[in-house]
Amino acid sequence: MRFGFLLLTVCLFVYPGELLAQQGNGNATISLEEEADSLYDAFEEKEALNAYEKILNRDPENYRALWRTSFLYSRIGNRKKEKDTQKEFYNKAQDLAQKALQVDSTDAESHFVMSVAMGRKALIASARDRVAASRDIKKHVDRALAYDSTHAGAWHVLGRWHFKVANLNFVERLAANTLFGGIPGDASNETAAKAIRRAIELNDNYVLYYHDLAMVFDEMGKKKEAINACQSALNLENLTPDDIRLKNECRNWIEDWKS
Repeated sequence: MRFGFLLLTVCLFVYPGELLAQQGNGNATISLEEEADSLYDAFEEKEALNAYEKILNRDPENYRALWRTSFLYSRIGNRKKEKDTQKEFYNKAQDLAQKALQVDSTDAESHFVMSVAMGRKALIASARDRVAASRDIKKHVDRALAYDSTHAGAWHVLGRWHFKVANLNFVERLAANTLFGGIPGDASNETAAKAIRRAIELNDNYVLYYHDLAMVFDEMGKKKEAINACQSALNLENLTPDDIRLKNECRNWIEDWKS
């Protein structure tokens, strides 16, 4: 007993700074997570990204930080002007999504952010790579919805997938037929509109959802519905850094459709 007491006493005197540092780091991590989540919820995306990356430096397998950092890289990368810079951001987003899947592949968010990262990357890829990626994008968004059928973001991605695949250009269709045995899935503009409307039912605060629904309606030749969707977008408050641009596009579309 006396030996054990002495050993404990020695440890406390030899390593008190290390013990306090560990406690301090733990408290700092909790505080940093709260800060990161608050910035994320407020759409302060660059600041949130910085905070989540600090969390990952301390805890590389923090699931929440992994999938949210992936999503932020996809969103911020979409605003970059240079294609090479966009590709860097999307590759980072995809790598982080893969790590999130390794931590938890039975949650909707890891599959959702993978579908987003792959979708963004496909938009700047070759026709062949776009068609090839569409299969994996569909796989991940389907799994996201299987784990959470009320995930508005996943419904939006599903709608975008149907819209993009249903309207492949000649080169993309040729690549699909030649290299992959046909267009993946049974895509249609009608299904795209249905999926995006479902996203809006689940979360009606995002300008992007109405903006993209208007694009689908326009492709379907439904000008009145497209105008209504754009008008709904214009009536919303700005939340994300993209909303001003998206609203300007809606205004321009309304002018064109009414002329």
